[in-house]
Amino acid sequence: METAKYLFLFIIFPGFLFTALVGFFSVWVDRKVTARVQWRVGPPFLQPLYDFFKLLGKETLLPKKGSPLVFLAAPIFSLMAIVLVSTILWVGIFWKQSFIGDLIVVVYLLIIPSLSFMIGAMASGNPLATVGASREMKLIIAYELPFLICLATAILKSGASIQLAVIASSPVIASISGALASIVVLLCIHAKLGFTPFDVAEAETEIMEGIFIEYSGIPLALIKLTQAMMLFTLPIFLITVFLGGMNFSGWGILWSILKYVLVLVLIIVIKNTNPRVRVDQALKFFWLYLVPVSIVAFLLALLGMIYGIAWL
Repeated sequence: METAKYLFLFIIFPGFLFTALVGFFSVWVDRKVTARVQWRVGPPFLQPLYDFFKLLGKETLLPKKGSPLVFLAAPIFSLMAIVLVSTILWVGIFWKQSFIGDLIVVVYLLIIPSLSFMIGAMASGNPLATVGASREMKLIIAYELPFLICLATAILKSGASIQLAVIASSPVIASISGALASIVVLLCIHAKLGFTPFDVAEAETEIMEGIFIEYSGIPLALIKLTQAMMLFTLPIFLITVFLGGMNFSGWGILWSILKYVLVLVLIIVIKNTNPRVRVDQALKFFWLYLVPVSIVAFLLALLGMIYGIAWL
């Protein structure tokens, strides 16, 4: 019975199937809002699903150079990682079940999709994919530092807990340090999603899809599925850690949905109002601007904990 329970959680709800469906809905919202901003009608509701199944029916082409095994395994690892993250988050949301250190596990899992895309690109043997992988590596180095410092701020604000259920019990954003850390993490999540202005690793107008240039058929479908699931899961992670979590009892359902919509809309607005930056500009932005802001947030949280000032 325990095995069946865990399989249900991982495959059906709140794991793979649930995350995939809501992820495709999030992609549709993104594409629809983007189209409206550009004075276009936008795709029909089921277009993301149509695109996914169309890719499943396409031929999978393997590059002549590189490692085919690593090339094909990379999308699978990225997909499994984001499914695990979603399952951990939603089990905590619906059943209030978590384990000590689950925040650390989630942080490790969240970096796997980016690493998988980078490794898969290098395994293809394509020089443009290698350029994209190099850019992805630099981008990871850029955003992970402020991202981790801001998570440390959330840990301090929750009484030095590394358990998601405890952190989600109090809105970290309801303080100066929490508000600063929330803004920084929102921008780091934007970079994790590979959205404009931080889409330097893909950059279809410069390096012809970059890290994904050699992918086709089923592997490309898995990559698109992973990206859709990330668009749903990463905002949920932000809400869980900084915005007081999600509550699906009574009026809490409406408030939880509004929080997710707000974060999603902010991501879409940033995506549609900024041009692509160069990789060196991305590094400067995260290290010269967001790292100092994240350090200030951490120090304020530390002072607030020492002197008992909640609003810090």
